[in-house]
Amino acid sequence: MSQTLWPQSISVGRDQAITSVKEAVLKATDFDTIMIKPGIYKEHGIIIDKPLTIIGEGHPLIDGELKGEIITIISNHVTIKGLKIINVGTSYTEDFAAIRVKRSKYFEIKDLILEKLFFGIYLEKAADGKVINNTITGEAIEEHNSGNAIHLWYCKNVVVDHNTVSHVRDGIYLEFSDDCLIKNNTSSNNLRYGLHFMFSNNDVYENNTFSFNGAGVAVMFSKQIKMLKNVFKENWGTASYGLLLKEINDADIKRNTFAENTIGINIEGSNRITYEHNTFKNNGWAVKVRGACYSNRFLSNNFMYNSFDISYNSNINDNGFDKNYWSNYTGYDLDKNGIGDVPYRPVKLFSYVVNRTPETIILLRSLFIDIIDFSEKVSPVFTPDNLMDPHPKMKQITW
Repeated sequence: MSQTLWPQSISVGRDQAITSVKEAVLKATDFDTIMIKPGIYKEHGIIIDKPLTIIGEGHPLIDGELKGEIITIISNHVTIKGLKIINVGTSYTEDFAAIRVKRSKYFEIKDLILEKLFFGIYLEKAADGKVINNTITGEAIEEHNSGNAIHLWYCKNVVVDHNTVSHVRDGIYLEFSDDCLIKNNTSSNNLRYGLHFMFSNNDVYENNTFSFNGAGVAVMFSKQIKMLKNVFKENWGTASYGLLLKEINDADIKRNTFAENTIGINIEGSNRITYEHNTFKNNGWAVKVRGACYSNRFLSNNFMYNSFDISYNSNINDNGFDKNYWSNYTGYDLDKNGIGDVPYRPVKLFSYVVNRTPETIILLRSLFIDIIDFSEKVSPVFTPDNLMDPHPKMKQITW
């Protein structure tokens, strides 16, 4: 007489019939739930090759003992929740991870604590999954022997939400990954980037905070990216910035805050981007434009107390500025409509000089610099003569 097999729950623990996670996975059938009791499990090389739910009670500790990858998922419909994983192996030839999802769909990785790692969560040709509410802390000292906290490679339709990542190479990394949503994450104190995009299209990142990184976010060789309501703050260094855009087209950058970065946004070869309702405050440079950048629009942004609001490395401009607030604007508003009666030229001659001779930055805020900036404003020679905001706002913009 045949018997229908229903999903069941399997307990793993020191005082249970099954004492290892690897053994539980081998004995489980499709769609079973494995409950891991509190304790220390010295295991690595756990292969999940069937649909399973694995739940830790009280964050049981899985210690990989630096022997390699710890959990590899190669099945659809897998959920891993509530574990603490440490001591991922380090290699110069393989990207060992605490959790790897390989060619799988419909996965959830949530509520994990990952420490002492090489790579944290590595998604490889994965799709339709979620990475939620994980805390990932590395011990990265040099880029060449450290990995990323959350790494997506050739992925599609993945949600990365409410994670906290720090002290790794890149906090969150996407390469050839489309239609992904990166939201509500905190990425800080990473060696290179808080978030790094390469060759990824139609993605959205919103409500994230990127602080104290080598650089905040780099978006490179991608298109149709929406960057909304993020905070980029205190990303300081000789070559640091809140946001790097390189070869980016057709993007929206709206309602973000760039505060106390060396450079708020560094732009190279990027076109048809809308910058709207962003706040740039107390940065060295708010926006630094390098190379050919065409048909970009800066609308209703706040530029407040930056050393330089806009920096250009040429005297050619094909970008539009309108209805922004500039704290350095000294014009008047006789008709009291909230818009300055005199256009504002945000590019100063001194920023042009510093671009070519960085050592001259020591002259910042000197009377001599005020004089040459005034002369350039009256009769532009080195800076773009058509780069101006014809309708500067008199008060800070709120939204």
